[in-house]
Amino acid sequence: MATVYISIGSNIEPAKNIHASLKDLEAHYGVIQQSPVYESAAVGFEGDDFYNLVVAFDTTDDVLTVNQTLADIEAANGRVRTDKKFSARTLDLDLLLYDELIFEQGKLRLPRDEIFKYAFVLRPLFDLIPQQKHPETGQTYAEIWENFDQDTQPLHLIHLF
Repeated sequence: MATVYISIGSNIEPAKNIHASLKDLEAHYGVIQQSPVYESAAVGFEGDDFYNLVVAFDTTDDVLTVNQTLADIEAANGRVRTDKKFSARTLDLDLLLYDELIFEQGKLRLPRDEIFKYAFVLRPLFDLIPQQKHPETGQTYAEIWENFDQDTQPLHLIHLF
């Protein structure tokens, strides 16, 4: 059994799409833990603000199966993949951590680099597992968050649920 951490983001009807993704994840994986939801500005393009959170669940699925399930849930909720890295999205589900696995295959790399780049990924992960250590650096997520330049990427806590 592996514990998996997923980043969820949306800036197209975010409340509706995040609720739908949580229902789909629960249908596939059972009980999930979730962080608070944060609102943040779009990164890399001009667009509506995003809602972001991180969820965790346990699974017996292997890492590639989990990643494919996330892509299937995105597609079922209207995600259209384009060549643009930064664009508006109905739903963005990113596999951040799969236990302590360090993994790279194709475009999938674990732990995901975005943990160190974006407040909207790191802060909700910190909320769930502040004392857990990053598999590569050995730093806790509390230490990583404490050293992150929080002023450059402001987050606003919202009450979606």
